Amino acid sequence: MTDTLKELGGYLDAKRNDCVASWSVDFGELTVKVALPNLPGFVEFIRTDPTCRFSTLTDITAVDHPGRAKRFEIVYHLLSMYQNQRIRLKVDVREEDMVPSIVSSHPCANWYEREIFDMFGILFSGHPDLRRLLTDYGFRGHPLRKDFPTTGYVEVRYDEEKKRVVYEPVNLVQEYRQFDFMSPWEGANYILPGDEKGEAK
Repeated sequence: MTDTLKELGGYLDAKRNDCVASWSVDFGELTVKVALPNLPGFVEFIRTDPTCRFSTLTDITAVDHPGRAKRFEIVYHLLSMYQNQRIRLKVDVREEDMVPSIVSSHPCANWYEREIFDMFGILFSGHPDLRRLLTDYGFRGHPLRKDFPTTGYVEVRYDEEKKRVVYEPVNLVQEYRQFDFMSPWEGANYILPGDEKGEAK
């Protein structure tokens, strides 16, 4: 299987050298780094080319790398049921970049791209309806960015007096901010099952 994937990687590199930045076989799957502007053309090529026929988009996700100049990495997983192969595409994206939508090639990318926009704040050009999918329309921030606070910025509750939902800044009491960073076993003043055997020696 690895040899077949290496052949496919070489084939894609030869046929679409303008799109393929690099490729490797990892974890039994072919991983191809694709240049951002050429993404839609490459996705369409691997969907229609008789050697590839990656006609099923199974997932799109993103990874946040705050220390990099190209902060985000968008990852596409595709399946060829005709060739019984999988491929992973990776695209590096700056925070200010717009990613070309692939909805025209894979209509199911619609919600995946909306989810990435909602969770990471990455914009997709050419998307038919780019709006939040999982959070509220008035939500501030993007929860899967690594600089997003774990408590969020606001909390939501129903106010009986106002008879409506109200948004308020998060206010944590001090006792919730104290962490000892100890595992459940450190500092325990009891013997865990099995420990008595070690002390008996």
